[in-house]
Amino acid sequence: MKKFIAISLLAACALSARATGLDSLENFVKSARTGRADFTQVVTGPAREGQTARSKTSSGTFEFARPNRFRFDYKKPFEQIIVADGETLWLYDADLKQVTARKQSQVLASTPAALIASAPDLNALRRDFNLEAAGENDGLQWVQATPKAKEGQLLSVKVGFRGDELAALEILDSFGQRSMITFTRMELNAGIAPQQFQFKPPAGADVVRQ
Repeated sequence: MKKFIAISLLAACALSARATGLDSLENFVKSARTGRADFTQVVTGPAREGQTARSKTSSGTFEFARPNRFRFDYKKPFEQIIVADGETLWLYDADLKQVTARKQSQVLASTPAALIASAPDLNALRRDFNLEAAGENDGLQWVQATPKAKEGQLLSVKVGFRGDELAALEILDSFGQRSMITFTRMELNAGIAPQQFQFKPPAGADVVRQ
């Protein structure tokens, strides 16, 4: 009996060791119906000849409700709001007093938001992304996601998990710009009011529909 228990424990450990970022992504997509977190985003532009690359840091809060609804509230250094309500993607820039509205179905399929907040399962993600495990780094298990559509600005996304908890996104675009978003205080399947994913343009703001 002791030998059987020991063998069983070793087998369990072996299965655990083989767990990858793809497993974490699949579990996250299946089990996380809603979520909220704080985030910090560092955007680094490509280095120019003779100069070091410059970075800009912003922070705020993130919420999502699967499928197809999410909200980024940028609070520092400038106020900006991005809301997907299931039909329309809204972008509000408080300094410019401008709202941009786009049809959500036309812009979200091959974006980082599809990876973390929109797709109902891993098969849906595989329709738009090539997914592969990218190993462990900085204590996180990573998934490399490359859009199948070649005409967009997004080149690749790496999604980092701590266990089954979303911890980071690393985004590379066609301009050579790299964005690292780290999430803290992640709460999954918390009650989030539907009103959080509704957006009404503020009075006096210019609205541009694309």
